[in-house]
Amino acid sequence: MKLVTFDLANGQRHIGALLPGEQTLVDFTAASASPAFRDMLALIDAGPAALDEARALLARAASPLKLADVKLCAPLPEPRQMRDFLCFEKHFRQARANSHLFGIPGERDPAKVEIPPVWYEEPIYYKCNRFSVVGTGTDIVNPRYCNMLDYELEFAAITGRGGKNIARDKAREHIFGYLIFNDVSARDQQRREMGGTLGPTKGKDFDTGNVLGPWLVTADEVPDPYNLTMTARVNGEEWSRGNSGEMHHRFEDILVHASKDETLHAGEFFGSGTVGGGCGLELGKFLKHGDVVELEVTGLGVLKNRVVFQQ
Repeated sequence: MKLVTFDLANGQRHIGALLPGEQTLVDFTAASASPAFRDMLALIDAGPAALDEARALLARAASPLKLADVKLCAPLPEPRQMRDFLCFEKHFRQARANSHLFGIPGERDPAKVEIPPVWYEEPIYYKCNRFSVVGTGTDIVNPRYCNMLDYELEFAAITGRGGKNIARDKAREHIFGYLIFNDVSARDQQRREMGGTLGPTKGKDFDTGNVLGPWLVTADEVPDPYNLTMTARVNGEEWSRGNSGEMHHRFEDILVHASKDETLHAGEFFGSGTVGGGCGLELGKFLKHGDVVELEVTGLGVLKNRVVFQQ
């Protein structure tokens, strides 16, 4: 299913799922009194039985709503936790090779960029601000301290159940579904603060900085998450194209690593990191006021947002 969180005209927030064609949806919250359909976290927590009930509601398709008549929100407006990883070697190399854009001398040939051995040994990550999540159609507001705003084309896995010390061969069973992630970045601030060997902090932490959506696709609809075409367009012009199969560490590796002596929970977010070529930094150009960013991943939809610079 393609699950959505949406606001009705009266301001009420419901969850549901898209019907084929992605122009209409079934409102689960209105169709059932079950607490499992209160919000997306409640549905995830309720487990397989609630998903079966959701599928039955979708099959009946009673009184479908037009997608155009509701406002889509982030499918998971407030994840229980957010971790974003750095899993694409091409991105790592190309981003490092463009350090000269910040006036920092260094190797400009991506093939010669030196990557720390730890990156190959284990998936590295930072924890995101789970309270700055927005969805498709919401304006991305440039923080006032940023002069080099950037998008990052990623996708993410959402956990359907928790665990500790998860085994590699069982890790896929913990994934509830997938969605697109735009990890919006204040590049000049990010570069400045990471000179202190800690972060990122305000380079990533600002309102509208984490864009998720347009919907949450259940894992059964994504049989191979490592063969998805990932495309970024700005104002209709294609800026980059990559493939999820280029991940060095996969979501199974991520869950194994993150759960080492640490309990994970249902409803947590795990980002892939930026696909190779999937940000302006790698291309030597950044976003400006009024730009419209579209991120598309095979089977996961199109995440579309306008950029607004504050006066």
